[in-house]
Amino acid sequence: MSISKTRQKLVDVARQQFAKKGLENTTMNDIALASGKGRRTLYTYFKNKEDVYYAVIEAELERLSDRMDEVASKKIRPQDKIIELIYTHLDMIKETVVRNGNLRAAFFRNIWMVEKVRKNFDEDEIDLFRKVYTEGKAAGEFDIENIELVADITHYCIKGLEVPYIYGRLGHGITTEASKPLVAKFVYGALGKTSLK
Repeated sequence: MSISKTRQKLVDVARQQFAKKGLENTTMNDIALASGKGRRTLYTYFKNKEDVYYAVIEAELERLSDRMDEVASKKIRPQDKIIELIYTHLDMIKETVVRNGNLRAAFFRNIWMVEKVRKNFDEDEIDLFRKVYTEGKAAGEFDIENIELVADITHYCIKGLEVPYIYGRLGHGITTEASKPLVAKFVYGALGKTSLK
């Protein structure tokens, strides 16, 4: 097994262990045993459990980033791309948190740790929004004076919606499909887009 495959296996096993037992109740020995690798192998790649936890968060953010890149590269109108990016971000964050069981408590409790690892993802996402806004402005779909600022605002607004979205507190029971036209109207209004067509 190659070095990167071994490391990836250790990260996958650690995520499963953290999800099942929680961050605090999982030991390096648990991860080594569950992976079928020795502790020496685990310590070759990670100096401690916090290091493993960072790698797990990075892997989860990588999944989200790959999905966002797929959406951004779609051959659809920029106005549709923005709405799809917003929902992809929120849906993937929710799916990640739900998928990770007991680990989700650590995500919220250790938010500063998550933020530290998340910095690169955040910068990449803002860059995606910049590109889509530039594309939309060039196509005459958006009336944006400062693309940099609007991309920053979009990213931080979506990021602020993550926890309420995860807990189902947005729209009080409204379905995703029912919410999309309302969100589109709000977003398009902010972007200088008056028509939903």
